Amino acid sequence: MTNEPKSELKEDSKPDARAGPEPEAKVEPPSNLTQQLVLRVHKFYEELGRENVRAVEALEAKRETRKDEAKAEPAKTMTNGPRPEAKAQPQPKSELKEEPKPISKVEIRPEATAGPKKTITKQRKKWLITAIVVLIIGGLGIAVWQIFGKDDKNEGLVSGNGRIEAVEIDVAARTPGRVKDILVREGELVAAGQVVALMDTEVLEAERRQAEAQLKQAQSGVETARSQLVQRESEKEAALALVRQREAELSVARKRALRSSTLAAEAATSQQESDDDSARVQSAVATVSVARAQLAASAATIVTAEAGIAGALSAVEAVKATVDRIQADIKDSALKSPRDGRVQYRVVQPGEVVGGGGRVLSLIDLSDVYMTFFLPTAVVGRVALGTEVRLVLDAAPQYVIPARVSFVADMAQFTPKTVETASERQKLMFRVRAQIPPELLRKYITQVKTGLPGMAYIRLDSKAQWPAHLQVKAQ
Repeated sequence: MTNEPKSELKEDSKPDARAGPEPEAKVEPPSNLTQQLVLRVHKFYEELGRENVRAVEALEAKRETRKDEAKAEPAKTMTNGPRPEAKAQPQPKSELKEEPKPISKVEIRPEATAGPKKTITKQRKKWLITAIVVLIIGGLGIAVWQIFGKDDKNEGLVSGNGRIEAVEIDVAARTPGRVKDILVREGELVAAGQVVALMDTEVLEAERRQAEAQLKQAQSGVETARSQLVQRESEKEAALALVRQREAELSVARKRALRSSTLAAEAATSQQESDDDSARVQSAVATVSVARAQLAASAATIVTAEAGIAGALSAVEAVKATVDRIQADIKDSALKSPRDGRVQYRVVQPGEVVGGGGRVLSLIDLSDVYMTFFLPTAVVGRVALGTEVRLVLDAAPQYVIPARVSFVADMAQFTPKTVETASERQKLMFRVRAQIPPELLRKYITQVKTGLPGMAYIRLDSKAQWPAHLQVKAQ
């Protein structure tokens, strides 16, 4: 009875010997270490599953055999046992002592099956140990392939991770006031010069009307000053005519006085008449002086009138400047986008009051998009402005974006926590910026998004060729 399980296990082990070499004979050794390890692990698990199935089937067969024998033993005991009449006699005691035979048969079976159970457990332990060793070797192989395979793939390149960024533009109100309406939504593309928000202009409109009234008043002042100038000029002309008249009278008086003095010397006239003519000459001289003074006063009033006109014109210009300023404030109340871009978010909502310079919208300039990444000190010295860069985004690894180095920091800084490097983290790194060409951004402006993570690759040797996976493909 103890030999039956062993024979069955031997028979079950035969298919294992057949099943093991067959896959190895058919499958060619793969060139790749990872694929080879995966195939071996796969075959190992198949063989382990087959062995477990065979062991379970053998145990089930043993259990069925024991059940059948256990059922057969009571039947034999009933046929060979004493008759019912002898139940009162002491014979059953001797029979009970002699009955351990069938019990011993039943107890022997587990002992007989104990050998296969121990053998199966050892085999399982052996297979588990082998599986663990294979898995460890496979993991090491995969790790080695990932490290050395990637290094070989990117040989001659230096890389760093970063995020796509763009220049942010704030659309703000130049003067304090209330936001009347916002005409765009978040995420919407806007063009340069497009009106994106409106400010309330009721106060500015009132100030403009007041300034326009003051302008009209200043303009009327100019007309008044000009009329006064004409009046003063006419007064000057009158004073000039009076001076000429007085000078003519003086000339006549002098001639008359000369004749009178001559006649008086010849005793042709009285000396009194000669003295009177001399007095008239003195009076005419005084009259001429008064007329000339009046002419000078008229000239001064003309200068004053001209100055009044200049002052009135200056007042007009000042009021015009006030009107223009208010008009500019009204024009600036229609907030416009300074560049082509995308609305990032609203800072305020319609109806809110903002101060002078208060932000209303935040835009992203899609014509100035770049990726900022960090390089170690040992590499950054070989990177010059204008060096070619290839960007690969995590969201679209199938696309390669061309770029150029537009900025290299002049001072090192501690490595930010968000920066991941393939090797050990460096303590000091240099910030580098890779600029995407504006013409490429304009071509795909609707697909440009900021904040996307990715990798930037820099070719240290400008004469070397980019690897196949970093070649820019025509879209």
